[in-house]
Amino acid sequence: MTDNTDNERESQEEATTNEVRSITVTRVIEASPERVYEAFVDPDELAAWLPPEGFSCEVHESDATEGGTFRMSFTADIEEFEPYAHTFHGTYEELSPGERVVYTEEFESDDPGMAGEMTTTVTLEKVSGGTEVTAHQAGIPENIPPQDANEGWNDSLGNLAELVERA
Repeated sequence: MTDNTDNERESQEEATTNEVRSITVTRVIEASPERVYEAFVDPDELAAWLPPEGFSCEVHESDATEGGTFRMSFTADIEEFEPYAHTFHGTYEELSPGERVVYTEEFESDDPGMAGEMTTTVTLEKVSGGTEVTAHQAGIPENIPPQDANEGWNDSLGNLAELVERA
């Protein structure tokens, strides 16, 4: 006879691990959902706002269609973060203009602590004063502390606000 308690415990541990390796960041941006969405799918705009403070971005390829792929690199611009440079690629899973962007991404690294596929879900909701942007990232690799990912997304959303609010 199989003990279901062990299976339930394993499922709970896996769910807990995945939840610990995820973050959710929300910010209201003074722009329409359509304008914010455009900044998520335009490669030049993405390169301008996505890298957190201290980094720059190069978009190597971008096919912003459902099932389309992208590849980009973040490079440290300040001594404090050197020699960090990360290249990653992914697939657009869902693109709903003005509403939602879902994509997967993986780091191109031999380091097992950077392995695994992350899934980012961005929802855009029209609110008084603009658009509430919520980014949920799950499956964050072991070598990236979730608090660092959280800070990075907060920086990125601040950059996004600066880009689209002045347009």
